[in-house]
Amino acid sequence: MPAPDPVEAAARFKALQAAERAVGLSDPNPRVGCTLISSRGEILATGHTQQAGGRHAEVEALRIAREAGHDPRGATAFVTLEPCSHHGRTPPCCDALIDAGLARVVVAVGDPNPRVAGQGLARLRAAGIAVEVVGGEWGAASRELNIGFFSRMQRGRPWVRMKVAASLDGRTALDNGASQWITGEAARTDGHAWRRRAGAVLTGIGTVRDDDPRLDVRLVPTQHQPLRVVVDSRLEIAPAARVLHAPGSALVYTTSDDKERIAALANERVEVVRAPADTSGKTDLAALLADLARREVNELHVEAGEKLNGSLLRAGLVDELLLYIAPRLFGPGRGIAAIGPLASLADSLDFEMVDVERIGADLRLRLRPPGRADF
Repeated sequence: MPAPDPVEAAARFKALQAAERAVGLSDPNPRVGCTLISSRGEILATGHTQQAGGRHAEVEALRIAREAGHDPRGATAFVTLEPCSHHGRTPPCCDALIDAGLARVVVAVGDPNPRVAGQGLARLRAAGIAVEVVGGEWGAASRELNIGFFSRMQRGRPWVRMKVAASLDGRTALDNGASQWITGEAARTDGHAWRRRAGAVLTGIGTVRDDDPRLDVRLVPTQHQPLRVVVDSRLEIAPAARVLHAPGSALVYTTSDDKERIAALANERVEVVRAPADTSGKTDLAALLADLARREVNELHVEAGEKLNGSLLRAGLVDELLLYIAPRLFGPGRGIAAIGPLASLADSLDFEMVDVERIGADLRLRLRPPGRADF
């Protein structure tokens, strides 16, 4: 495919940049950007998806163009995801583009939502608008930005990203449980930026008991606090736990039917979900993920201890590792995940590097099981 002309290349880039600004804002809707260029090749406006129930990227771009005095008739829209064709929290974006008299719509990637999935493109074409789906690097970048949305729509579960801070020898805490702080301030801030991406943050009762974390987003600006989720099979969590009272909402999954404890948490406005048990009697983690998908969680950010980490990894439920390595040696201590002992090297859980970046004095690795994003 020939390279786009400079104006169209700039429009694609600006649309993707705008989509990135929807992180921490648009969930559970996908992060979408839209750039309008006139028939003369002038960039008229760029918009991105607003909060759920607010304007989608296309409608936002049209609003900005009109407020600037531009007539969008005959323009081309560059959109990072197929315009929606259904009534959800807002009217269809297709109708807005058709009513605006656009001549052409260029799309990075199709929408995986079964309620759209090609219907948006068909509706635009039926209205006489020229439609092109580009794919390529632009499409891959848009899909990656919305990997959780694609996962929820196509697999029925969130994209599970497990964050771990560890020493060079793989310790997440000393033998006595001390773990604050393993990494430096820059890495901790970066970790909060990844929290902001998520629809929910997951931890276990062991981490709540040992560290009493808040697990909200504090170190970077956000307009959307992820749901905080605790796996607590025996329902041991204290109603005063900080994770239950930080900004936003909290949810506890349990297999317990202790009515007194459930009522105590309800008094703190905490929802308790009775989850099915797995073969060991603990909370069924696959069922938990399916329930979070029904609650429209796209990305699940895990910050837990070695037991819950190990359970998720052994079940094959982890899609990505976000691993911060500090240049320190701890010796004996707590590990990243309780997955062994293994009988042979062939039994190891293998990953592929996605990227490696230095964050302050620490190293950030992103890793995925081979082929995990191929769905």
